[in-house]
Amino acid sequence: MPVEQILPLMGFIIVMTVTPGPNNFMLLASGANFGFRRSIPHILGITLGCQVLLVAVALGLGSLLLAWPQALDVLRVLCVLILFYLAWLLVRPGTSSTDPEKRPRPLTLLEAALFQWVNPKAWMMIIAVVTTYTQAGNMTTSLLIIAALFAVLGIPMISVWNLFGVSLQRWLSDPLRARAFNWLMAVLLLASLYPIVVY
Repeated sequence: MPVEQILPLMGFIIVMTVTPGPNNFMLLASGANFGFRRSIPHILGITLGCQVLLVAVALGLGSLLLAWPQALDVLRVLCVLILFYLAWLLVRPGTSSTDPEKRPRPLTLLEAALFQWVNPKAWMMIIAVVTTYTQAGNMTTSLLIIAALFAVLGIPMISVWNLFGVSLQRWLSDPLRARAFNWLMAVLLLASLYPIVVY
């Protein structure tokens, strides 16, 4: 990969990982409800899932999906169902309870990694980075650089959202505020479906 592409690639990764989307809304809610330490598997799962998706798209999965539109429809339906399920987990009774036994658990590493396969923002980000920043003649090196930069830059960017959630924990110790916050996060999570519903 030419050196002059590295800075634009870094800028792309920072913007795409720090801006709002399903992952960041879920990390914000996870930080508020579970704290940073318990959210680490979620953070690492997002990174792992995006890395696997990156390799799959580079190996031709993106082209295969474009050639077979029915697969895209299946992904859209799965995405909608999973986001509705995750939104429900945020607002179901017991979510705002201060008793840890009654609160749901944060996403595991595997759950967060698998979620990337139905995350519309992850797909858009990965397809854009593969088509813009990889070279067919030097695919392996390009992918290694992209994957490394996603890990080095992406983890701190998404962690900011989680830490912001952690900073809200004292304010959210009031059950009514916690409930309202979780409802807001659920609504924002569902609002992230807008690109899927429109297109």
